[in-house]
Amino acid sequence: MKIRKNIAVSDSGLVFNPENGESFSVNPIGVELTSLMREGKSFDEISNVILKKYNTEKQVFEKDFHEFLETLSNYGLLDKNEKEKA
Repeated sequence: MKIRKNIAVSDSGLVFNPENGESFSVNPIGVELTSLMREGKSFDEISNVILKKYNTEKQVFEKDFHEFLETLSNYGLLDKNEKEKA
C-alpha cells in the first residue's frame, strides 16, 4: 500500500495529482499516514505508530484507515500494483 510516486503531499495536507491536475486536502493524521505509506511501512507498522501516538482503539483505527485507503484508491492516488496488497 503505497502512494503513487508522482503524487505530491505537502506538510499542510495538500495532495496533488499531476496526471489530472486534481488536488485534495487531508488532515494532519492523513499527512502522517501518507508519509508512513511512502516509507513503505506495512499496515501493522502504521497501526503500531498511530495507536501508540493517539488515544484510539485498534478497531476504530482499522476501520478509519481502510476507509482512508478506499478514498485514496477512488481518487487514483495509490500505486495500482500496491493497492491489491492493502
